[in-house]
Amino acid sequence: MTELTFYTNPMSRGRIVRWMLEETGQPYRTEIVPFGAPMKSSEYRAVNPMGKVPSIRHGETVVTECAAICAYLADAFPEAGLAPPTTERGSYYRWLFFAAGPLEAATSNRALGFEVPADRQRMIGYGSYEDVMDTLEYAVSQTTYVTGDRFTAADVYVGSHIGWGLHTGSIEKRPAFEGYLARVINRPAAARAAALDEAATREMQGA
Repeated sequence: MTELTFYTNPMSRGRIVRWMLEETGQPYRTEIVPFGAPMKSSEYRAVNPMGKVPSIRHGETVVTECAAICAYLADAFPEAGLAPPTTERGSYYRWLFFAAGPLEAATSNRALGFEVPADRQRMIGYGSYEDVMDTLEYAVSQTTYVTGDRFTAADVYVGSHIGWGLHTGSIEKRPAFEGYLARVINRPAAARAAALDEAATREMQGA
């Protein structure tokens, strides 16, 4: 079996990938990368030149960026059923990359206290924060999951963003968001991932 290595920090977006890995049901090895010098070291930059986590190495294949990792893992382990058939991937790609682009940009700017001036919204990929929130509500309100009645890697990614955004206040509290989050987070893989990351956090803090 090809070795799968997960580079992460439990206090990072690596939590998204941990959940995705647990959904695949595949064995993997975890390497915790501390923030600061270790994450910016030449050794780790050989894995991810950005000097950020998460990253994965699957045999000789290295993948970075959370959305890309989620999509890769869904394709690498099709038996887990985390990606729709190729002919049915419109909504899957649409909302996976909406969350990776407009949603993350809008919520990050919101967290930093930056608001795009009304006369400059055409210059920004997401337009306005309000447009992004309304679009996100549409995405999670039409069906049980963002692709329909089937849970996929897109729900891992979108659900993670909504969970973090509701926790930090970068996403407005709306019934549609809270209802969707309740549907996706109540999964054994999500619980296992959270427990592993909490344990890793305690170990780091106690070191």
